[in-house]
Amino acid sequence: MSLREAKGREIADRARIVKEGNLYLVPSQSGRGRYKVRPDLPYCSCADFDFRRQPCKHIYAVQITVEKTETTKTTVTENGKTTTTETTKVERKTYRQEWPAYNKAQTNEKRLFLYLLHQLCQGVGSPAQVTGRPRLSFEDMLFAMAFKVYSTVSGRRFMTDLKDAQGKGYISQLPCYNSIFNYFESESLTPYLQMLIEESSLPLAAIEQDFAVDSSGLSTCRFVQWVQAKYFDSEIREKKEWVKVHLCCGVKTNVVTSVEITGRYDSDTVYFKPLVERTAQNFVMNQVSADKAYLSEKNLRTVVDNNAQPFIPFKSTSIDGNRYRMAGKRQSALWKQMYHYFSYNQEKFMQSYHKRSNVETTFHMIKSKFGDALRSKTRRAQINEALCKVLCHNICCLIQAMYELGLKPKFYAEAA
Repeated sequence: MSLREAKGREIADRARIVKEGNLYLVPSQSGRGRYKVRPDLPYCSCADFDFRRQPCKHIYAVQITVEKTETTKTTVTENGKTTTTETTKVERKTYRQEWPAYNKAQTNEKRLFLYLLHQLCQGVGSPAQVTGRPRLSFEDMLFAMAFKVYSTVSGRRFMTDLKDAQGKGYISQLPCYNSIFNYFESESLTPYLQMLIEESSLPLAAIEQDFAVDSSGLSTCRFVQWVQAKYFDSEIREKKEWVKVHLCCGVKTNVVTSVEITGRYDSDTVYFKPLVERTAQNFVMNQVSADKAYLSEKNLRTVVDNNAQPFIPFKSTSIDGNRYRMAGKRQSALWKQMYHYFSYNQEKFMQSYHKRSNVETTFHMIKSKFGDALRSKTRRAQINEALCKVLCHNICCLIQAMYELGLKPKFYAEAA
């Protein structure tokens, strides 16, 4: 089974393919558009088919969707054999949704969110202040920042919600909205937010064993500088700047186990090792999936050293080892082993590799619920705001697990 055929099988299992006349409309995996497919020609309107003139993953998806199992019956007549063929359509696989648990989680989410966020912040503590104007406690700062991002409203309109939270005892002192903006500018709060993200994932340590790594961008309110557009690249004149979110998540509950926020041009592959190693400190890892951008011997070794199996597909340039022979290097035993497993167990490999699609679901959950853009203007504030989005997502995953799996989250268990 080729890689395109495996991806087509995934599309056929997950997407809704609609027939209009002689055409089939196949949803795009990377956007909101749809491709027009005619499997009988064959033809597809995607760029891959236009370049190769060979069946693409969308054509394979349509062929699998309309595939029929043929049962042949043979009868003998006076003139010879007459063959009669019966066809049965293959039904598309569907997945059951736990609607009662989902409804309860959604209707009780805000109440539980405030409670769980308060419990998380209580374990932070505050460093001693020697000089300067007295500040609010770190617990109140982090609570206000995360709750502000969860509300998705402006700072002034958010004050009503924060006042209600103070009345319920979740914060000791009500800050001004400008003070909340100043909290986002604080570099000292960044490691605390990362700690809260990791701590919020620990109640799911007994559930998550398979993980996926990927990155995605969050746009900002700043446009690319004019000097860059004028003298270096005129095509980016109207594009906004963005920051990259690199994360590792569980494939069952979509909880984020480790995260890094970087600039838009930072390479993905260099962050694979720290994400996996931080996840391995808190979870027993069985599998780690990632796309081709993370393919390297160092990343494969990182997963194996943490007692897990990597599922990273090989590139076309690395199939026959030319990249290594031309550089005068030898293929390691691990590289050869993973290449042979990828080559001779394609179907089994793809079944595990396509768990990686859950990390795309994780990014979709974060962006659709808390916005795909950042309100902050400075880089430090943008990093802290992005971390708050991930923290809010993790708490929402815990709430869903409380109703679906009967989970009772407890934080800082070792310290207690």
